[in-house]
Parts: sequence; structure tokens; C-alpha cells
Amino acid sequence: MIIRGTIEDGGILMMPKWREYVMRGTTQWWSPYDVSIQKKYEVFLTLYDHKGLRRVTMAAAQDFSPFITEMDRYLFGSGTHYDIYKKLGAHVTEKDGKKGVYFAVWAPEAKGVAVVGDFNDWNEDTDKMDLTGDVGIYEAFIPGIGSGEKYKYLITTAKGDKLYKADPYANYAELRPGTASVVTDLTGFKWSDNTWIKKRDEGSVQEKPMAVYECHIGSWMRHPGREDEGFYTYRQFADRIVDYLLDMHYTHIELIGIAEHPFDGSWGYQVTGYYAPTSRY
Repeated sequence: MIIRGTIEDGGILMMPKWREYVMRGTTQWWSPYDVSIQKKYEVFLTLYDHKGLRRVTMAAAQDFSPFITEMDRYLFGSGTHYDIYKKLGAHVTEKDGKKGVYFAVWAPEAKGVAVVGDFNDWNEDTDKMDLTGDVGIYEAFIPGIGSGEKYKYLITTAKGDKLYKADPYANYAELRPGTASVVTDLTGFKWSDNTWIKKRDEGSVQEKPMAVYECHIGSWMRHPGREDEGFYTYRQFADRIVDYLLDMHYTHIELIGIAEHPFDGSWGYQVTGYYAPTSRY
């Protein structure tokens, strides 16, 4: 990746494993990396100058693939990779012309990690993961599989114990009592709330009334007379709750426990997947 920019104030540009350039007036700077460029996006660089810390924005280019890069490892190790969910987990993608799924998990104390699932008969020797860099991230690309595949990580500890673990960055999980993660492709999802967002931004929020209704989907209302738990689906719940909120003059709703969790009785407070809406509904 080649990044170039112009900064018009004195200062020091700080970037991981890059040189520190002392700026004098209008100065050109660049990075030493040169990799394939596919898509454009905005990069925020940090500039320290005599006026104090500030943020500088400039256009750059970056590969948008889910594969872990040196920059990803640096930011993750620094605790400042705010988009790490786009890299860790399971992502449907393509590598060397082959379609498949890229898996990445952080297991810094592990002796080894493998991906196991229906696609390899849960065989621990078929799809072993490679340790990338020095921050404890393991990765593997498995061709020929896609959305809907159940999987777990088989972690071999330093003592030699083997633990089957669900993916903490998974976007979906099988319904309990099963605990496997499920490969899910989110790239085709499109938000459809533009009208609501525009209306929300009209006027001052400080001058608008606010009454919040806190609600747990699984216990608020259920289908009577069914042999299963009778849970409403997300869509069924949305249709019913809106009528109730309008009738009771609430303006907002706060949902309890929609992240994936194994035990119904916890109401979602025992989270096992922060990036996966629970499959119950």
C-alpha cells in the first residue's frame, strides 16, 4: 500500500513501524508499504504538533478483504482496532480464485487451533489454523464452503487439553441446546431506515419528549397453545410492539438480551456472541 499526503503545519506523524517524519511547513510524507490496491476509503492519521494532539484526514487506498494484515495486527495489539469484527470471525470471501470462508480467532495462549465443523466431519486434523504475527491471531481459509456451515474452534491449550469453543465473533449461532457457530454472510444486507433517520435528525433531541420502554422479546408475548416455547419472531414482535408503544405513548424501546446466549433463564445476560443476534427469534 502506498499512502501519500500533505500536511501544512509543523508536527510529527506517528504510524506503526513507519518512520516518524518531522514536518516543516508544507511537507510530503509517505508509507513504505506497497501492496495490491482494490478499493478506496478514508484513513485517519494522528498528528502531534505544537498545538496539541489532533486528527488529520486524508484519502488513501486499502485492500478491503477480510484477511488479517500487518496493520490489523498492530491496531489489535494496541487495543485500537475498532473494526476488528470485520476481520475476526468467519467471512465468506475468495482467495486465489477460489470461493470459501476465511476464519480468524484470537487465542494468544493456545498451542494450536483448528476449525472443525460439518464440512470436515469435525476432524481436528483436517483444517488446522496458522498463527499470524505475534499477537496471537490464528487464521485459515477453507475453500468450497459458504453460508450455513456449522463450526467451532478446537483449541489445544499449553497443557495439551482440547477445548471446543464457539466463535466469539460469529454473526449467527445454532439454536440451543446446540452451541455451534454458523457461517453467515452479511455483505448483502442493506439498511432500509433512511426515512426514519431523516425524521429523527429533524429538530433538537433535547426538546423532544422521551419515554423508554424496556422489553425482553422472549417474555413480552408468546404464541399460546404451541408445543414449543411460542417465541415471536423478530418481525412478529416488531409488528405487535409498535402498536402497544403507540397506544401507551412511549417514544423509544430498549431491547434486553438480543445477543446470543445459551440459557433462556438468563434473559440474555450470559452473552456468548456479541456480534450474533440470538437465533431464538
